[in-house]
Amino acid sequence: MGNFNITGKGTEGNTYEAIVIGSGITGGIAAKELTQAGLKVLLLERGRMVEHVKDYPTAMTDPWDLPLRNLVSLEDEKDYEIQKTLYLFGQDSKHFLVKDSEHPYVQQKPFAWYRGYQVGGRSLLWSKHCYRLSDLDFEANHKEGVGVDWPVRYKDIAPWYDHIESYVGISGSRDGIKQIPDGNFLPPFEMNAFEKHIRKRLRESFADRDLIIGRMAILTQDHNGRLKCHARNLCHRGCVFGAPYSSNSAAIPDAVKTGNLTLRPFSIVEGLIYDDKTNKLKGVRVIDSETKEPIEFFAKLVFLNASTIGSTQILLQSKTNEYPGGLANSSGVLGHYLMDHHSAIGAIGGYSGLKDSFYYGQRPASVYVPRFRNVSRNDQPYLRGFGFENYTSRSDWTRGFHQPGIGAEWKESMTKPGDWFAYFEAYGETLPVAGNTVTLSNDKKDKWGLPLPVISMEYGENEKKMREDMQKTAVEMLEAAKLDWVRPFDYGMTPGSVIHEMGTARMGNDPKTSVLNKWNQSHDISNLFVTDGSCMPSSPCQNPSLTYMALTARACDYAVKELKKGNI
Repeated sequence: MGNFNITGKGTEGNTYEAIVIGSGITGGIAAKELTQAGLKVLLLERGRMVEHVKDYPTAMTDPWDLPLRNLVSLEDEKDYEIQKTLYLFGQDSKHFLVKDSEHPYVQQKPFAWYRGYQVGGRSLLWSKHCYRLSDLDFEANHKEGVGVDWPVRYKDIAPWYDHIESYVGISGSRDGIKQIPDGNFLPPFEMNAFEKHIRKRLRESFADRDLIIGRMAILTQDHNGRLKCHARNLCHRGCVFGAPYSSNSAAIPDAVKTGNLTLRPFSIVEGLIYDDKTNKLKGVRVIDSETKEPIEFFAKLVFLNASTIGSTQILLQSKTNEYPGGLANSSGVLGHYLMDHHSAIGAIGGYSGLKDSFYYGQRPASVYVPRFRNVSRNDQPYLRGFGFENYTSRSDWTRGFHQPGIGAEWKESMTKPGDWFAYFEAYGETLPVAGNTVTLSNDKKDKWGLPLPVISMEYGENEKKMREDMQKTAVEMLEAAKLDWVRPFDYGMTPGSVIHEMGTARMGNDPKTSVLNKWNQSHDISNLFVTDGSCMPSSPCQNPSLTYMALTARACDYAVKELKKGNI
């Protein structure tokens, strides 16, 4: 998949036109866009090499061949204090998650930081839900006087949503719902009979709510050299067919094809190299994680895509006399306004009808209820809104674990599918608050001598009020579907658990209150771009990765044009 080692010595051998830091969902897009524009690009990844197909060790493993029925031993779990709480954690996926024992951080307030340090990052593990933001989202801060105004509107990003959707391959339906604009979709996955039943009941009961098939970065037909989904629902193991989008299955191989990419794993960024004479970056200083050798690389352009917390950590580590609070932080807001969605609340229900209906395979796509609160006007005791990510299935033979029974007749009954089951979970927006922060420890360091990130975040009163409505509306929707039984749930919520952390290097029009301009370009340093989740001025309730990728492609296009004009 390209050149993985750096052999050049001195400045000339280690000089590129652009450096991209991080190979995850946005770093992969940045590498692809910049190399396809003709730039010689160095892609740095702090973790190990993972090559598509070759390095997916459990992709085709049968469940009975996984040790401990896919459970991780209590002894091994000690290395994964945080990661073991992830719903995907198991023998089949732990190699794509960090050992917390080797990569500690400080929780000033509880925060679950799920990470994958390897080429591809968390693009190997993301849930692949892709919904556009609308001007309901882009205008909310301005209209409500919250945070800072987004420096862009939907019309600015729409062409780049088109661009990313056409490349990635998003399956979905054109539903005509203004708060989640339609896009360029592949054919949708099909709803099962139970979902169609719920959709019909919701439409009869609520004028403002609809159940739609999830819009997913998973192929329903062959696309751009990748093969369609085989309905295994094992995306998190790495997919040999390339059906779910990842940096590994698409962006990085496509960047390699240009002949313009150098990929270097095991490269931990110690800091960005700042030139006080030109007020620009000269390059990047890294530590080889295997040899601990310090190496400097040079470029005219730097894209920082190390994830929200990772990118913030790098900028804080890179402080200079000119920027004592962190590089490119004349505003003082770097590291503030950390956000994550809040979830783990909703309702479940069961249904004994539709016994003659079943479904093929294990569809890796949910169904979705788009936001319906505070859409036309604010009529709730809280700001913003939430959507519902919903899953349905029929119970299988494992229901026998919890049911009394004995004999041949009982065993025979376990060979047939049981009742239908519905799980409606809400995902709500979190308001930006200055006191939710990422900083650096003054005394605690990692094994490479770098200060540990200190994370402090809590949900506020707006989120707490919203959660009451999230649960209430989940119950009323399942009851409207005429299910046999409905029960609410609230598992509580630790920030970070939704894995949508964002906001600590936000975009804005005013350099005094934001880190980045409307092109994701640093207000302070013209050849620095940050296009991962840290750029977000607010946290609309839709899954954010599609927006991150669209903003990245847009920023790359602008940066290349400015570079050619001599403005960078």
